[in-house]
Amino acid sequence: MAKTVETYAARCHAALAADAGPAGRAQVLEVVRDMLKDAEFIAANVKADGPEREILYEDPQFGFTILAHSYKGAKNAPPHDHGPTWAIYGQATGTTIMTDWEAVERATEDKPGVARAVRHYELTPGMAYLYQPGELHSPKRDDSTTLIRVEGVNVMKIRRFPYKPMAEATA
Repeated sequence: MAKTVETYAARCHAALAADAGPAGRAQVLEVVRDMLKDAEFIAANVKADGPEREILYEDPQFGFTILAHSYKGAKNAPPHDHGPTWAIYGQATGTTIMTDWEAVERATEDKPGVARAVRHYELTPGMAYLYQPGELHSPKRDDSTTLIRVEGVNVMKIRRFPYKPMAEATA
């Protein structure tokens, strides 16, 4: 039987209550991996025809947010971080090509940051990856995808600064 969003959220909450740092986030990563194995949960909560960003749960105490994402068609995002928070990407369907970036120059309120690509890898169904605060990354999708994402706080409520790839920044 499929678990509910609340069941998974309670596990995330317990992990972060025990340790709000990297060890707790690693436990939340394992919860996301369990979500991705739960075909009934994914079918009920992560719809190919769903919205691009749907909040499934937002924790009232810690502020972490569980989201379902449905991306239609190809999409290529610029390098970014999640500001002062962390995020876990969990691939439900399709493939996302991720790039990790190194900040050559950190973004400020007045000026976009500059980043250099350092690694490319694929996220395929069932895979999940944790991005710690300040870690720059960018997703590229050649076709439609769906995913579960957990944000340390709802990133729509925080300020983030843009980055440009090094080649664009010097052009």
